[in-house]
Amino acid sequence: MRIVVALGGNALLKRGEPMTAERQWENVRAAAVALAPLAAGNELVLSHGNGPQVGLLALQAACYTAIDPYSLDVLDAQTEGMIGYMIEQELGNILPESIPFSTLLTMVEVDPADPAFSDPTKFVGPGYQKPDADRIAREKGWIFKQDGNFWRRVVPSPRPKRIFEIRPIRWLLEKGAVVICAGGGGIPVMFRPEKKRTLTGVEAVIDKDLASALLAGEIGADLFVMATDVKGVYLDWGTPDARLISETTPGQLGGYTFPAGSMGPKVDAACQFVHKTGKRAAIGALGDIQAIVDGVSGTQVNPEGGAGNA
Repeated sequence: MRIVVALGGNALLKRGEPMTAERQWENVRAAAVALAPLAAGNELVLSHGNGPQVGLLALQAACYTAIDPYSLDVLDAQTEGMIGYMIEQELGNILPESIPFSTLLTMVEVDPADPAFSDPTKFVGPGYQKPDADRIAREKGWIFKQDGNFWRRVVPSPRPKRIFEIRPIRWLLEKGAVVICAGGGGIPVMFRPEKKRTLTGVEAVIDKDLASALLAGEIGADLFVMATDVKGVYLDWGTPDARLISETTPGQLGGYTFPAGSMGPKVDAACQFVHKTGKRAAIGALGDIQAIVDGVSGTQVNPEGGAGNA
């Protein structure tokens, strides 16, 4: 079975944790233990979030004022290499030497007219208390929105249109490699309107779940899993009446509204993949990954006419 697993940024760096290298290694190591069994008998493709990491790099760059800081597309590329290296190393310490790995820097085309550029929603970087967020917003001109009990920077998150490295990804899978790609949603690029065939980077972060859904469809995945830090998709989340949706369909999910800054893109990505391919998607906790693949845990999103109890 060909499986795409999108690792949420909060699955690799848990909410409220310090963004240290040591903590990141610990979480990647735990993720590798959970993911390694999937490589046996399956073709495995991994993507990952990068919101906390790219935000931290932006803060670090802003502290050195002798030069202008690198743009978000360059920071996206940096985090693809950084997190991919960690995943490769930890999986390589578990899996047989005969299994090859490849981390691929992945450019993803976006539309310059995407409305996301006028309404930033993608959280990046650490959480702040409101007074600190207000101060940084004044100093740097950044936009902040509330994320749970904290305030975090938000940047544009345009929808992915095309993955440029799709052919190398397919070639690597044919050779039996575990492929790590489209990290952080990929590196956002667009064709400049005044020069039709000239690519340029974009100051944005693409949602990794939407990019991963596009990836999964383009490589003919049999299953698309979004691994995060909660058990699945809940109705009435954050209330005493919260209840898990265990099995559903895109049509059933379309009757509900989920927050754009958290579960909304995951639901959107699952529905997109199932609509396009007629295959199964799932959302759930990284620690339950094998049970999610087996279809007995998390939120299972089946094609219309399949099981559903939303």
